[in-house]
Amino acid sequence: MREYLLGNVAIAKGLLEAGMGLAAGYPGTPSSEIVESLVDLKGDLPLHVEWSVNEKVALEVAIGASWTGTRSAATMKHVGLNVAADPFMTLAYLGVGAGLVIISADDPYCHSSQNEQDSRRYAQFASVPCLDPADPQEAKDMARYGFDLSERFSVPVILRPTTRVSHSRADVEVGATRRAEKDPKFIKNPGRRVSLPVHVRPLHTELLRKHKEIEAALESVPWNHLELAGEHGIIASGIAGLYAEEAIRDLDLDMSLLRIGTTPAPSALIARMLEHVSSVLVVEELEPVLEEQVQRVALSIKPEVEILGKESHIPREGELDFLAARNAVARREELDLRPAKAIAGAKMILPPRPPSLCPGCSHRAAYYAMRKAFGKNAVYPSDIGCYTMAVGMDTVDTCLCMGASITAATGIRLGGETAPICCSLGDSTFLHSGLTGLLNAAYNKARITVTILDNSTTAMTGHQPHPGTGFTATGEASVEISLEDVCRALGAGMVETVDPYQLEDTIAGFKRARDFEGLSVVIARQACVIRARRSGAARKMYAVNQDCAGCKLCVDFGCPAVEFDGQKARINSLCTGCGVCAQICPASAIQEVRK
Repeated sequence: MREYLLGNVAIAKGLLEAGMGLAAGYPGTPSSEIVESLVDLKGDLPLHVEWSVNEKVALEVAIGASWTGTRSAATMKHVGLNVAADPFMTLAYLGVGAGLVIISADDPYCHSSQNEQDSRRYAQFASVPCLDPADPQEAKDMARYGFDLSERFSVPVILRPTTRVSHSRADVEVGATRRAEKDPKFIKNPGRRVSLPVHVRPLHTELLRKHKEIEAALESVPWNHLELAGEHGIIASGIAGLYAEEAIRDLDLDMSLLRIGTTPAPSALIARMLEHVSSVLVVEELEPVLEEQVQRVALSIKPEVEILGKESHIPREGELDFLAARNAVARREELDLRPAKAIAGAKMILPPRPPSLCPGCSHRAAYYAMRKAFGKNAVYPSDIGCYTMAVGMDTVDTCLCMGASITAATGIRLGGETAPICCSLGDSTFLHSGLTGLLNAAYNKARITVTILDNSTTAMTGHQPHPGTGFTATGEASVEISLEDVCRALGAGMVETVDPYQLEDTIAGFKRARDFEGLSVVIARQACVIRARRSGAARKMYAVNQDCAGCKLCVDFGCPAVEFDGQKARINSLCTGCGVCAQICPASAIQEVRK
C-alpha cells in the first residue's frame, strides 16, 4: 500500500514494521515528528514511547530495553548525539540484545541548529554502521532494515536522515505493523554488559573484526547501487545521490554512477567503479566521509585515478541541492553553468525576515525587565531555544549548547568578571542539562542570577511536554516537577517566581535577584502564547489613542504587533493581548479596548 508521507512519519512506519517495542527521544528539529508520529500510530500496540529528559537518557533507556530483548530506538538531532556520545561509544563494544537503531537527524545549512556536524563521523568513530537515506521511502526501509543489521552484528545502527529527507513528503510503500516480541527478559552476562577493562579489551578487538564483516554485508543492500557507463564517474551518498542522478540526465551525459546509502561504503563497489573510470567526482553533504574512503581504495588499486570532491567542486559546508550538484558536474565536464536567476530575483524582491519572538511572547517582556534591572553593562549568557531570538535586545551575549548558559556564567564569574551576571534558559532546557550546572554554581559559590524562562512546553521544537508539564509523550498525566523546589534543593539561595506580563513586579524581582549575595534564580512563568491561543484563552484587545506622543518606546520593544504609522504608533491584528506595551508607554496612550 502506498501513502503520501512526511519523511519522519515514514521513519516511524518503518520502526513499527520492524516490531519495535520501545522508542525514547528528546525533541530536536528535524527529528521531532518521529516520536510524535509513533504516539499517533501506536494504537493498542504494547509499545512504550517517551520523551526523555535528554538524549543521553533516551539512549540509555533504549539500551536497557534492547538488553531485555525488546527492539528499541533512540531519536535525536545531530547535536543530541553529542549528549549521548558517552553511552554510545561504549555500547559499540558491549553490543546490543535485540536490535537498536539510533536516529540522528542532521541539519545541513543550520536551518534550526547551532552547527552542521555530520553524524557519519560518529559512526566512523565508534566503528558502527550508518544508513544514509535519500528520500522518505529509503528512510522507511532503512529504519526497518537497521534492526536486522543491528542484531546480525550485535551493534547499534545509526540512521541519518537530513532535514530535506525528514521534512519532505513522498509516496511511500508501507507494509504491515509487527507486534513486538513477547515476554522479554534481561539475561545476565557481565562479560558483555559490564565495561571493566578486562572485558572491553577483547570486545574492542571483536568490534574491529565485525567492522570488516559489516562492510561486506552492506555491499548487497539496494541502497548501494553501481551503474557503469562512461570513463568519468560520480560517487554520491544520501540525498546527494538523487541530485547527481538528475544532473546526469539534465546534462545528457554518459557517466558512471555509484549511489551510496551506507557508512562504511562497500569498498568492493568503489573498486569496481575506480577500475572502470579515469576520473571520479564524489558528491556528498558536509564532511568528506565517503571521499576519504574512495581515496583509500584508490591508493591500493589505482592511484592514478583523478578524485575530485571537497577541495575542488563540492562545498564542505551548507546544504546541497540539484543546482549545486548539476553545476559541479557541469564544471567537471567543462559545460555551461546554470545561474540561479529565480533565487537571486526573489532575494531582491523579498524583504529581510530575521527570526523574531512571537507577538505577545512572554520572553520578550522577561528580557525587557531583566535589562531594566541589570543594565547594559551586565553580562547575559544564554542558551538554545526560542529565547535565543532575543539577541537583538542585548540580553543574549553567549549561546553555546543546551545548559551551557549557567556553566558559562559560572566560569565568567569565577574567571574574574565583576559586573552583574544574569543568564537565561528555558524550562525544558533547564531540565535537559541545566540541573548539573545549577548544582555546580551553588557548590562553587558563584554569585550569578539564573533566569528560567518557563513557558510550560518545549516550544522551539513543536510544543512537546517535559517533566515540568505533568504529562508524558502520550498525553498521560504524570508527576509535575516543581522548578522552585528543584532549584532550592540544588542549592540556590534565592528562588523567586514572576509573571513577565506584570512588568513592574518582574523588574522588582530581577532587582532583588541582582542584589542577592549568592546564587539566585528567577523563574519567569507565563504559558507559551501559541499554546494559550490554541487552548482558547480569552484575548484582550489593545489600541493606541490620541495621547500617543510618537516616542517609539513601544516600537523599540520589538513586538511585531506594534507598528509606527506616520507620527503615531498603532496596534495591528497580530496582537495577542498581553498588555506589556501598555505598561511601557509613558503617555498611557495604549489602552485595553472594552467590548
